[in-house]
Amino acid sequence: MTTLKKQAQIEATEAMAIGFGLSSEEYKKILQIMGRTPNHTELGIFSVMWSEHCSYKSTRLHLKKLPTTAPWVICGPGENAGVIDIGDGHAAIFKMESHNHPSYIEPYQGAATGVGGILRDVFTMGARPIANMNALRFGEPTHPKTKHLVSGVVSGIGGYGNCIGVPTIGGECNFHKSYNGNILVNAMTVGIADKDKIFYSAASSIGSPVVYVGAKTGRDGIHGATMASAEFDDNSEEKRPTVQVGDPFTEKLLMEACLELMETDAILSIQDMGAAGLTSSSLEMAAKGNAGIELEMDKVPTREEGMTPYEMMLSESQERMLMVIKPSMEDMARKIFEKWEVDFAVIGRITDTGRIVLKMHGEIAADMPIAPLSDEAPLYDRPSEPTPKAKEISWDDVKQISEIKDINAALKKMLGTPDLASKRWIYEQYDSQVGNDTIAKSGGDASIVRVHTTKKGLAISTDCTPRYCYADPVEGGKQAVAETWRNITAVGAKPLAITNCLNFGNPQKPRIMGQIVGALEGMAQACRALDYPIISGNVSLYNETNGVAVQPTPAIGGVGVIADVSKAVGNAFKDIGDNIIVIGKNNGHLGASIYLREIEGSEEGTPPPVDLAEEKKNGDFVRSLIESGKVKACHDISDGGLYVAIAEMAMRNKVGCFLDPKTYGVPLFAYLFGEDQGRYLIAVNDADREDILDAADEAGVKIRTIGGTIAEAELRIGGNSVSIAELEEIYESVLPNMMAG
Repeated sequence: MTTLKKQAQIEATEAMAIGFGLSSEEYKKILQIMGRTPNHTELGIFSVMWSEHCSYKSTRLHLKKLPTTAPWVICGPGENAGVIDIGDGHAAIFKMESHNHPSYIEPYQGAATGVGGILRDVFTMGARPIANMNALRFGEPTHPKTKHLVSGVVSGIGGYGNCIGVPTIGGECNFHKSYNGNILVNAMTVGIADKDKIFYSAASSIGSPVVYVGAKTGRDGIHGATMASAEFDDNSEEKRPTVQVGDPFTEKLLMEACLELMETDAILSIQDMGAAGLTSSSLEMAAKGNAGIELEMDKVPTREEGMTPYEMMLSESQERMLMVIKPSMEDMARKIFEKWEVDFAVIGRITDTGRIVLKMHGEIAADMPIAPLSDEAPLYDRPSEPTPKAKEISWDDVKQISEIKDINAALKKMLGTPDLASKRWIYEQYDSQVGNDTIAKSGGDASIVRVHTTKKGLAISTDCTPRYCYADPVEGGKQAVAETWRNITAVGAKPLAITNCLNFGNPQKPRIMGQIVGALEGMAQACRALDYPIISGNVSLYNETNGVAVQPTPAIGGVGVIADVSKAVGNAFKDIGDNIIVIGKNNGHLGASIYLREIEGSEEGTPPPVDLAEEKKNGDFVRSLIESGKVKACHDISDGGLYVAIAEMAMRNKVGCFLDPKTYGVPLFAYLFGEDQGRYLIAVNDADREDILDAADEAGVKIRTIGGTIAEAELRIGGNSVSIAELEEIYESVLPNMMAG
């Protein structure tokens, strides 16, 4: 008896299903759908398609609450990536995804293949990728695994992105003990396409050939989607074989071959082989087209001997795509892929049966209905428990630091924390200039990349403040969206849309599910208020080890447009004698702040409230000032508060400043380190100051002149000062010392 016959005759059991990550109830539902006991291959297909990672069975109900439309949205959630109209016949295509579990187990390949996967999501739709971003979370710097994980992840991101020739232009990175057992590695790619040449995945042309292109299939990544749908424990290292192995050189060839074929009219539909590999790509294409699909498994290019249909269908080998092409153009398409030295194989055809049929050596290995795999996938309205209201932190609860020397000591300590310190050690390992269109890279409020051969640019920012989300998921969800909007505004761009990567713990725990529901509610409120829809995204759950979950981390990637990149502003002071103006209300909010954590040793308190009407009003006002040419530098005020933002503006060009010691009824330490939202710092000429103040008064925007730039390279308040050189030495040395220690 052949190996195939043996495997096809292995009947699935409930114990096998549970081993594949399914529940007893889900197994019983599969028996009803099939009308018989599935075989080993069929059960494997059900298990990955019904995994949390692929089906979103805990979050689909709540994701529907998010606003996803606007006049400029061409394609919202549901495709490989989202698409927006950016004018002049161009579309921006972008998405953010997670590769958390693989990156913890094998940091280099986990991060590298995360970058490769998100690149494919974008060029699958006909876009040439022009920028990569990332959002990283690691455990405590003193944890024994942190250095190894940081080194591997950063090397993996740089190694893949640098080799494929797409600039990595920005991102964010935090450290907290909640990530000791589960790091978060979220990757984002933005591409540009002609808006009338966008490719979709629905396969409905009956009889058309199904074509496999890209790298050969191996045994790496089998059941990777299942692994990403379960908690870790002390034995998680044993899951190393489920981590994929990436090859950026093959991906570069695949990308160029796909983009060349897209210049013809050969492609009917196309899909990246991402999570669940050939299983998800084939099923999604057929399901979206209300069609069936038949695959000849012995025609799948493989790199290992004796691979079974089960292994081929569940492999998550990288750098692979599935497409349906016009039968008359098969030979032409083959020649393009042969020219680029990329595998091209016709492995099946689209049918009208509504079923997926797998054959090998003339024998049927699997025969399943397609619609139930998506339409009848489990959908759970899990019990959720709202996060208890945190304690309000008053100034009286906090040690009063009033002397300037103590204020400056606090500033030094805060700049010396990994969350606030320079991330130069990270971003200098990325090629940010390849393509010669990067206008502003890491270190600014938002990164900017020019749309090639035009004056137009895309401003991109990734943001989330997990400690806010932990204290109050609704306010934290609002703030994550609002901060990307603010960062894009601060460079002079118009925010248009966002993608997201929702990182949470085990949704079967009501407290965690409450975090998910709350964060989505806050995000939805912010998107509606700011006219800033969500067009794509990813959910990553079960980010916890031995019952300890990560802080809720709904990472947001925002994209905006600036009509002329030459009018963009940075966040560094430039000239002596400029006025420093703060826009927005300063109430000295200290709850859930970096100051409270680092100086007071407390992580208590409510996060700063987000007034969305105020956010919009202040942001629109700032953008109008930048468009008028009256702003020489702009910086949003976020982590660490006003004094940290001032220090960052001063250090970039080593231009000093003085600040008025008057704090308008707020204690000095709260005035300088409070994290009130909706605020910006701008530097302007004397000649423009009064006009700006008058315009703000007319617009109902809170505004105040708080100081000016000076020749001395120092920060000065009321006759006391601290050297910029001393601050910079602290700020720049944290990560290099951590990684060398």
